[in-house]
Amino acid sequence: MSTTSKNPATKPGNQRARLAVAVAITVAALAAAVLIAQWMRTLPAVQDFLATYPGHVDLPAAAPTGLPAWLGWQHFLNAFFLVLIIRSGWLVRTTARPKEHWTRNNTGLIRTQGKPAKISLNLWFHLSLDALWVLNGIIFIILLLATGQWMRIVPTSWDVLPNAASAALQYASLNWPTENGWINYNSLQVLAYFSIVFIAAPLALATGLRMSGAWPKNVTTLSRIYPIEVARAIHFPVMLYFVCFVITHVALVFTTGALRNLNHMYASHDGAGWTGFWIFAASLAVMVAAWFLARPLFLRPIASLTGKVSK
Repeated sequence: MSTTSKNPATKPGNQRARLAVAVAITVAALAAAVLIAQWMRTLPAVQDFLATYPGHVDLPAAAPTGLPAWLGWQHFLNAFFLVLIIRSGWLVRTTARPKEHWTRNNTGLIRTQGKPAKISLNLWFHLSLDALWVLNGIIFIILLLATGQWMRIVPTSWDVLPNAASAALQYASLNWPTENGWINYNSLQVLAYFSIVFIAAPLALATGLRMSGAWPKNVTTLSRIYPIEVARAIHFPVMLYFVCFVITHVALVFTTGALRNLNHMYASHDGAGWTGFWIFAASLAVMVAAWFLARPLFLRPIASLTGKVSK
């Protein structure tokens, strides 16, 4: 008979109980936040604040109107790569003993003791997706700057801060700010989009590069200034921030006028109709298919084009 005892906290019944308690606490906290926000909106000072700062800042006169077709494609590609990056990154983090590995055919940058490094197939997939995501991001930034679309997601006035607080209060009270994303995002959206594009994405790249085998081994001073432990401590929370952003973003798209929002994002026009929805549905089908096809059976032949896959 084994004398090893299991931790009671890991038993399925205890896990379900802890999950139920966490859900109950979350629901109660959200309900309390709504009630507090609704009470705050009855205060004269808060009403004056909302009147002064309605939740958005007027765009510069040179700002473009509407969303071009290239932005719809970029939106899809960013979402496509991001979903698979999160999936592959989670597998890299949670798979203790990978069953399949990849070794590069030529010498390349990723080396261990003078030989090409052997990495897990999950890590190869994650790094390959990262490279495609970064390339797509560079194209995205160039197009943002070239077309003036950057003015829609980069704060151009300090008034964005009180207006973002106003929008947050309006969301929390369930009396949401007026949405007109075709013309102008509210200030909370501006800060969210700015943080994703210009803060979270570069952090994901910088920390992922530090953690990868492509980081040069002979830069001892730089490695001491920027230790890998710091990169690991930042990389995972950044991934969680992306997950929270995606969940909130999708929820608001469908609760603030789904058809019109989807037409903005996928059909590049401001109006009713189902065109944007069907394009979105097709893109979602592609992402779901990619999620289920991202398995060793299908990844192995692709990885074999640039290296050796071994078990």
